[in-house]
Amino acid sequence: MGKGDKRSKKGKINSGSYGKKRPRKKPVSTPKKA
Repeated sequence: MGKGDKRSKKGKINSGSYGKKRPRKKPVSTPKKA
């Protein structure tokens, strides 16, 4: 559930990958780099 977990949203942001939790277009939650 931390930054190193690629399955979690924070992990995807940290690794720079996308997925169901972090869509490429408009994220449901507020993005870190706005």
